[in-house]
Amino acid sequence: MEEIRIDSEFVTLGQLLKMTDAISSGGMAKWFLQENQVYVNGEVDDRRGRKLRDGDVVNIPGAGRFKVMQREA
Repeated sequence: MEEIRIDSEFVTLGQLLKMTDAISSGGMAKWFLQENQVYVNGEVDDRRGRKLRDGDVVNIPGAGRFKVMQREA
C-alpha cells in the first residue's frame, strides 16, 4: 500500500485520482467513477467530492491501494 501525503485537512477523491495518475485531468474524475468501482475504507464510493482524511484507505482499480497520511508539520 502506497502512502499519499497531504498538507491540508483533507483531499477530495477527485484530487486523489489525479495525484495517483489514475486520471490525467480533474475533468475525468466523474467519468472514471462512473466506469470503475473505487473503494474508500472498504466501501464503494463514486462521489468525486468525497473528503478523504488522515488514515483513509482508497483502492483504485488499475492504480493500486493508497493510504492518506497527514504530512508532519
